[in-house]
Amino acid sequence: MTAEAPIVLIVDDDPGVRDALCGLLEAHGMRVAVYTSAEDYVRAARPAVPACLLLDVELPGINGLDLQAQLTDADHPPIVFLTGHGDIPSSVRAIKHGAVDFLTKPCSDEALMAAIAAAFIQDRRIRTERADLERLQARYRTLTPRERDVLPLIVSGLLNKQAAAELKLSEVSLQVHKRNVLRKMGAPSLADLVRIALRLGVPVTHSRRGKKQA
Repeated sequence: MTAEAPIVLIVDDDPGVRDALCGLLEAHGMRVAVYTSAEDYVRAARPAVPACLLLDVELPGINGLDLQAQLTDADHPPIVFLTGHGDIPSSVRAIKHGAVDFLTKPCSDEALMAAIAAAFIQDRRIRTERADLERLQARYRTLTPRERDVLPLIVSGLLNKQAAAELKLSEVSLQVHKRNVLRKMGAPSLADLVRIALRLGVPVTHSRRGKKQA
């Protein structure tokens, strides 16, 4: 195992269950971190590698379902519930709020490993998407104030002449800013720039529709 290997974060107050899970997961070449309560988990630092949160429902203090609700808008690994106190309402609630799976004890090793593998895949995808967005945000920060004014106009479908008029620029100046925006944002084409703008949440408030064409 390396420091870059995925990790399973176990939150369970039963030492026998924790020991059994650690032995199983480590035998499959996985790193493991254990917590005896939701509060212990919340206080811990989030891993910098793909992870899975293996969570019991019945815990001292905050239970597993309430912890999941608290983490809804937080940066946390995908959750797999593993509990001896499962029922249909609990499983529906867990899955509705994004859990990868809801397993009841005892479950087969195959089912558990499949759920953890699915959580790793999901976390890798989320991390990739987050890193891509951070790169786009860094590129956006390199734009000048005027280039930031130009960006929403050109992705809204305005003609160069219309966008230039909107900003009280010459058409030549508008074209220069447009080229700079495409280059700085790493967009090979206007269509690519539109997709980037959507990822960044750049408001698209103009349209050719209803405007007099030049």
